[in-house]
Amino acid sequence: MASDETRSMTSFLGQVSTPRLRALFSQDPAQAAAWIRIAATEGLASAQLCYGRLLLAGTGIPKDETAALAWFRRAAARGEPEAHNMVGRCLDEGWGVAADPVAAAVHYQIAADARVAWAQYNLGHLYLDGRGVGRDLAKAFWLYRAAADQGHARAMNLVGRCHEQGWGTAHDPEIAADWYRRSAEGGYFRGQFNWASMLLARGKAHEAADWFERAGSHGSAGVRAAILALVARARGYAPQLDRVWQTLRVQA
Repeated sequence: MASDETRSMTSFLGQVSTPRLRALFSQDPAQAAAWIRIAATEGLASAQLCYGRLLLAGTGIPKDETAALAWFRRAAARGEPEAHNMVGRCLDEGWGVAADPVAAAVHYQIAADARVAWAQYNLGHLYLDGRGVGRDLAKAFWLYRAAADQGHARAMNLVGRCHEQGWGTAHDPEIAADWYRRSAEGGYFRGQFNWASMLLARGKAHEAADWFERAGSHGSAGVRAAILALVARARGYAPQLDRVWQTLRVQA
């Protein structure tokens, strides 16, 4: 039987806001992780989900992908939709278990049906690539759009890509550009790169330079290399890109 202290801690953690929880972790990650584990052990699904994420990232406790998956499964069994997405991620990526995209799709679908934007986005990838499910570009587009409509910046970028390439929807560069802009403004570096590329193609080099710089500062090495290659070709007719070239050359 749980002690009064344990019940009080579980009740407290069940009501803690996200900003306050982040503050707890910034002050003492190990202690915060210990508190989360108490609530998770007592069966609080949101705490089980949180503790699984801590184990997956190694925040406040040693990283353990197998244990993380076990906690995600416990939370999913209690009906936590986001936990189904995380079980799907583990099965998709092979974190703590052999990769199984078919099983991943099942969990993604449960979470997507509950309007979990990350699950809609992740399931969209499976349909786009034909992994674990039959390839279906129209369904991939529908899922990306559903996530984008909830403000998911990465999904916005994929909606733009679908319109640019004609994947599962009509080819429409103007609509693609608008979605890239939304993704860029949402802070996603690939959306920033794609929006900058669109601006450059429209002759708006000064605006493009600003977005290339943002993409380069937040993006991967691959994105920075792609920006450098694009800027190298454009510097001759768009001197506004010189500062981007100089900045990214230093970072490279």
